[in-house]
Amino acid sequence: MSLSENAIGVFDSGVGGLTVLHELRRLLPGENLIYLGDTARVPYGSKSPETVCSYSEQAAEFLLAKQVKMIVVACNTASSFALERLQQCLPVPVVGVILPGARCAVRLSRRHVVGVIGTHGTVSSDAYPRALKALQPDMKVVSEPCPLFVPLAEEGWAEHAVAHQVAREYLAPLLEQQIDTLVLGCTHYPLLKPTLRQVLPDTVQLVDSAQETALEVKELLSEHGLLNPGERGSWTFFVTDVPTRFVQVGQGFLGEPVAPVTRISLPVCPDCAQELLL
Repeated sequence: MSLSENAIGVFDSGVGGLTVLHELRRLLPGENLIYLGDTARVPYGSKSPETVCSYSEQAAEFLLAKQVKMIVVACNTASSFALERLQQCLPVPVVGVILPGARCAVRLSRRHVVGVIGTHGTVSSDAYPRALKALQPDMKVVSEPCPLFVPLAEEGWAEHAVAHQVAREYLAPLLEQQIDTLVLGCTHYPLLKPTLRQVLPDTVQLVDSAQETALEVKELLSEHGLLNPGERGSWTFFVTDVPTRFVQVGQGFLGEPVAPVTRISLPVCPDCAQELLL
């Protein structure tokens, strides 16, 4: 098998990164995809930077053992704390979700006032403000943690009346600052786009980092001559805890069954993998 036929490895702390996987599948249907959800240790957003880096390195090591040609860090917290270390240490290209979203926000923003919503971990890391201001020094960035969006997305309540009320509460401080662009700084948040679009004025542009990350992956693969010429690639899922919840929620994220799923342990133990027929 040629290098171009090797899979793209994608990891996240749980199910949120499936929005990135969905965009990769849509944009690059010929690519083989391997997804690792570290469900035993979710969420990463409440962990220390050192812990997130350790977990991310273990996930990357697992994916490298699968001979992936690229790794996508489909987690905003891991992208905030661990991306640079992974890019320096790993022998394959590594793409995070923050810089692609920041680049898009800079392109779209007319008045250079950008809002960022995410988990407490992502917001406290200041990763998006740093990325945005590196690209546009006079950019004003207004950040707001929105922790309730994650359980709403996972419960299938992304368009429920409760989600609308929560969105109005969370977005009010950002709208007071007259943002013209809003970055969805958590991979769960694309599921809330219809609700956010109804709450936001039409003048505010939405940036879906999952879509932008998939675009960057396609560009990098093309530049390196690594695009898979196949017509329909495969996907495989790995989790670090009982997969029942992952399978249930994941189907809502992807719009199709999540399978096959294998439960593993991290750090990887050769005798710990257990095939789960679902």
